[in-house]
Amino acid sequence: METVKIGNILIGKGMPVFIIAEIGINHNGSLNTAKNLIDMAKRCGCDAVKFQKRTIEIVYTPEELAMPRENPFGPTNGDLKRGLEFGQKEYKEIDRYCKQKNIIWFASCWDEKSVDFIEQFDPPCYKIASASLTDDGLLKHTCSKGKPIILSTGMSDMPMIEHAVKVLGKKNLIIMHCTSVYPAKIEEGDHGLSTINLRGIKILKDKFNVPVGFSSHDTGIMPTYAAAAMDACAVEKHITLYKAMWGSDQAVSIEPPELEKLCRIIRELEIAKGDGIIRIYEEEIPIMKKLRRK
Repeated sequence: METVKIGNILIGKGMPVFIIAEIGINHNGSLNTAKNLIDMAKRCGCDAVKFQKRTIEIVYTPEELAMPRENPFGPTNGDLKRGLEFGQKEYKEIDRYCKQKNIIWFASCWDEKSVDFIEQFDPPCYKIASASLTDDGLLKHTCSKGKPIILSTGMSDMPMIEHAVKVLGKKNLIIMHCTSVYPAKIEEGDHGLSTINLRGIKILKDKFNVPVGFSSHDTGIMPTYAAAAMDACAVEKHITLYKAMWGSDQAVSIEPPELEKLCRIIRELEIAKGDGIIRIYEEEIPIMKKLRRK
């Protein structure tokens, strides 16, 4: 299994877990809030922050945009989508700010025009959102940029994932096990199946022999920590300044204390895993002399 390099960080077998803070649209259209979230991610120990980029008139139909939807930006769904979308000015500042803070940033692009827009900032990788996994045109266009790709697999079965991997190729590919349930729950639902399903990480590893991570949509940190313990190469978690903020993704995001704890225990886990060699440690020798009879 090959490692994948994003920025100056190697991701894959034997490497530290790549921790991604998903900002997405939790900035609520505010550049200042976006900067606060970047600060939060850096302070807590994340390796990268991720945004979302859409060309509104391409991703949504006129009918969807015209639908009534009261929101801080106006009375329609279109007002909301446009209000949450950052443009040239905002992303130029995000690019500058992340470089200043020495943290990687990239985006999931939902259409080809958005890929071309983000490419001007020379991102170290691209993310394919779960909703875009079956969009062959977008997959090919993203792949044409020659950057590593992180593929989320929510709302997809194995044949769909196999097809996407065939389109993208395995070189410089990271697959993220994911279920697009908001929030995903640990306990079994009415269908008798957990909507987190962490065993999917190993299944995807065995199937594709590429680095596999975990993208979380649950409300806590245990499944993400457990994913790291199950050798996920990367984890992605939605973050928020506080869950009570307005916005559709805030409730499935974690606040600063949880993010700080998650990053800390993942790094502690990496140390605790050790090298796997069974040995007698120097610290054991006096205990051994004291307690062993023979």
